[in-house]
Amino acid sequence: MREHREPALVPEPRAKRLTDDVVRHAAERPAVPVMSRRVGGAWVDVSAAAFAQEVASVARGLVAAGVSPGDRVGIMSRTRYEWTVADYAIWWAGGVTVPIYETSSAEQVQWILSDSGAVAVILEADRHRAVFDEVAGDLPAVTSVHVIEQGGLDALRALGEGVADDDLEARRTSRGPDDLATIIYTSGTTGRPKGCSLSHDNFAFEAENIIAATPEIFADPEACTLLFLPLAHVFGRIIQVACVSAGVRMGHAPDPTKLTEDLPGFRPTFLLAVPRVFEKVFNGAQQKAIAAGKGSIFDKAAHTAEEYSRALDTGKVGFGLKAKHALFDRLVYGKLRDALGGRVAWAVSGGAPLGERLGHFYRGIGITILEGYGLTETAGATTVSRPKRIKVGAVGIPFPGAGVAIADDGEVLLAGRQIFQGYWNNPAATAEVLPGDGWFRTGDIGELDADGFLRITGRKKELLVTAGGKNVAPAVLEDRLRAHWLISQCMVVGDNKPFIAALITLDQEALPSWVAQKGKDPSLTPAQLADDPDLLAELQAAVDEANKAVSQAESIRKFTVLGVDWTEAGGQLTPSMKLRRGIVMKEFEQDVEALYH
Repeated sequence: MREHREPALVPEPRAKRLTDDVVRHAAERPAVPVMSRRVGGAWVDVSAAAFAQEVASVARGLVAAGVSPGDRVGIMSRTRYEWTVADYAIWWAGGVTVPIYETSSAEQVQWILSDSGAVAVILEADRHRAVFDEVAGDLPAVTSVHVIEQGGLDALRALGEGVADDDLEARRTSRGPDDLATIIYTSGTTGRPKGCSLSHDNFAFEAENIIAATPEIFADPEACTLLFLPLAHVFGRIIQVACVSAGVRMGHAPDPTKLTEDLPGFRPTFLLAVPRVFEKVFNGAQQKAIAAGKGSIFDKAAHTAEEYSRALDTGKVGFGLKAKHALFDRLVYGKLRDALGGRVAWAVSGGAPLGERLGHFYRGIGITILEGYGLTETAGATTVSRPKRIKVGAVGIPFPGAGVAIADDGEVLLAGRQIFQGYWNNPAATAEVLPGDGWFRTGDIGELDADGFLRITGRKKELLVTAGGKNVAPAVLEDRLRAHWLISQCMVVGDNKPFIAALITLDQEALPSWVAQKGKDPSLTPAQLADDPDLLAELQAAVDEANKAVSQAESIRKFTVLGVDWTEAGGQLTPSMKLRRGIVMKEFEQDVEALYH
């Protein structure tokens, strides 16, 4: 078994409970902005003292509403300022936060609130209240419901005016490092979601060590980020905790479709996103250039950016390359950076492998993407690239205080104080992944190089075995195909079949641009275009490019284009955009079978 560990830079976190960070900043630098919130069309700063006061006042209300230390409280909302206030208020009252994706169905809401034993829930808007009301009769333990857009937090502040300071502080300090901070339910690609029990120390240990390992990001006095990923997901949550811990100013963008309006005004210095977002930014810029008749310039600029980044790895950037890079910086790269606010120097990518092409492109335009890897069960990241320790295409090295190993069968194992306490009310499932040897079983397949850099090659349970006995990890091919601007989703198939094939869905936002370029009828639907020879030729080129990453036996021999896309609303994707393979196979069984006849 190959393993690699990194020594902790912060062996004992300053925060014994996550609210300690809020208290510390309010005492040490009360006037410094730690948040910015959108008020009308402007960003308004919130000082450390004001944030602490607001969190404490909502916490008083929760105490008055009957929340006791250890009680679970749900939050169902988009990513917004009030989400962070509510999260820290629940902790301040001694409670445990139970996030719920704002797109969750009534059945999912019922399961999460009942399984966790929640006594209260904070909802964002009327539509979330309507979903909750469908199952409220099955949730007798939920005795208080608070709707943000109906003045729910203001009502809590008023309700808690009689709660004494000493009582509130006793509630806050009743929690210690090993006490439960949150139960985050996994997206559930199969079966019911499992609740991951994470302690205050799980988050504090990880956050403080990552902060110490990346001073280029968190120690910058101008550091700030605009958070648009769901706070119900552990990726967004650990960044929230890290920002609050470091005192880095944070804003919230509830509607990702309006990022082009939010980013220039907020001007973040770093961003976090999943690979699909970085793909969309690249594809959108490329198509905009093509529509303006500057496609060839963009392609040359992209190639130069990749070439420049690769040259940085060797330490040999020639004069000619420097000159080309400087030219395209004025013509192309600067405009891309401006679209992201003009100050973004760093980005953090997680959730899936980014791919070398995009990694080199973004570094070449002046935005270095640090890839990370982790799961809900590991409080977010366990491996992460560092500004001075990067290998494009790898998902980093263990953060200080963590360890990674590769088992004999290729499974990735993780260790450290960020590992969760177990699955809520599910000791059998806990024992499967935490057998007691100090290593958490991730279910992922990966490789670990001599420098401790990890590469993820697939999921253990998703390995396909062809009729010829060849093991195939579909993620390698799927990640490459999804990078193509016309492809929205794809699923590689071939288990017990004579060869590997794929189902492909079309990106319905990008399709009109391609239709216009080809001079085709703009009224054609994705279903009508599924057999278009020009489209199939373009997709075949993408498949050929993806196949370069694998052996001939693992390559995609055939593919079919579906007339519909896979979405979270349709049930084929989880809220964190993972593919529910079982559901897709069931719904499109005939399409799969047709590939082999």
